[in-house]
Amino acid sequence: MKMKSENSYKKQRKKSKEFKTRQEYLEHELEIMNFKRWKVHLPFRDFHIEIEDLVPALAATIGKVVMVTAMVAAFAIQFGLTPEFIAENVRYELLIAGGIFVILFSAILNPTANLAGTHGPMIPLIPIIALAGGHPLALGILIGVFGILLSITKGGSKLMNLTSVGVRGGLLIYLGAVGLISQIKKLELWSADTEIIALSFVIIGVTIFIYAYLARVNKRWLAIPLCSALAGLIAFLMGADFAFTTKPGLPHFSPFYWWGETTGWKLGWPNFEHYIAVVPFAILAVAMWSPDFLGHRVFQEINYPKKAKKVLMDVDDTMTVASIRQIIGSILGGGNIASSWGTYMIPAAIAKRPIPGGAVLTAILCIAFAILGYPMDLAMWEPVLRIALIVGVFLPLLEAGMQMIKTQKSSLSAGTCIFACAFVNPVFGWALTMLLDNLGLIGDKERAKNLSMKEKLIIPGVMFLVCVISLALVGQLRGIPGMF
Repeated sequence: MKMKSENSYKKQRKKSKEFKTRQEYLEHELEIMNFKRWKVHLPFRDFHIEIEDLVPALAATIGKVVMVTAMVAAFAIQFGLTPEFIAENVRYELLIAGGIFVILFSAILNPTANLAGTHGPMIPLIPIIALAGGHPLALGILIGVFGILLSITKGGSKLMNLTSVGVRGGLLIYLGAVGLISQIKKLELWSADTEIIALSFVIIGVTIFIYAYLARVNKRWLAIPLCSALAGLIAFLMGADFAFTTKPGLPHFSPFYWWGETTGWKLGWPNFEHYIAVVPFAILAVAMWSPDFLGHRVFQEINYPKKAKKVLMDVDDTMTVASIRQIIGSILGGGNIASSWGTYMIPAAIAKRPIPGGAVLTAILCIAFAILGYPMDLAMWEPVLRIALIVGVFLPLLEAGMQMIKTQKSSLSAGTCIFACAFVNPVFGWALTMLLDNLGLIGDKERAKNLSMKEKLIIPGVMFLVCVISLALVGQLRGIPGMF
């Protein structure tokens, strides 16, 4: 029986030519895979690597380079570190992610745990963390500890189950719309700096037509490589400057170098005061995980066939992996703050691919980008970067949120969520709307009647208080000065 269970995927697998369409083949693959938590999984025995896996891998690597650079640069500005430090730490983070965690955890040990990426919403808080006397290593360790506590108690999956369809949809619509507008504005600013007439208009116009066509022929998974390549080509042909500047190389690997007083971060090892200073920021970082993870899981549920239950992202296990990655990565000297890897999960779900196949390719690309150096320049070039994020992350978020709003009750919850998100931020909006929705004050009142007092008030209420107090302490509530 054990041997039969282990070989069930290989026995049930069929070649793609046996299906009428590629989509039927990909959905069949999802339905027959049977991943086990914390067991060894191997390519071609438990899953296959398909051409579609290359798209999320490419999107994930581009996103990783960009997000880690933004995060490390934010730290570097506060601590007076050089551009050379930023480039070397980004290389180091790519090797930590690709060489250790992506392969080991998301491809082999637990393929239902999404890759541990970068926590983008924390970037604006980094100046406040530095002013409060925070230390990057102390912050990373506490985020990991709090994250493990949340995953052990199954808090992530519980919060996901208590978030209604309307709240989920509103959260996705807000994140998609705000991100889309932001990326377009940044592309327009870059275009204006080049002084090339109508550059951003041509790039975005071509992107709209290509994306619409790919959606019509059910090939949206090709949007990232095709639209990004065309954006770069159009910009270059219209005269935009581009040059390769990052040379091949390897970073330092010693934690003692990175946490030395005269080398690396030049901060030394953290003391007790450093840990106290970052407590509210670490709590807030982990509190922001739930809506982030929720959005990624929703994409799989929308795009996967209903029978593909055993390949869906496990929220609690993803929190565990992100927490472990955070602690080890910080101790090693990396400047990343971890979360679920959105630029991987969203394209992978659209392409109807499970986590492990693309994880293998993501690891390879991260290592290649880090060692070669030159691909990092291309991934960070404005037209390539902005269009990749637009078609690979924010447009799909917007579409998925709109698909979830099917009733008037759901639209009320979604509208309230969008309003609250715009008023403060997505964490506040999600926590407040989840509480109101579960109490039956908005949304589906019949759903609220079926919830226990713990599910209706205690858990959502505690989560809302944690979010509000954390946001207030760090000065993220309008009109309320922070204590740090």
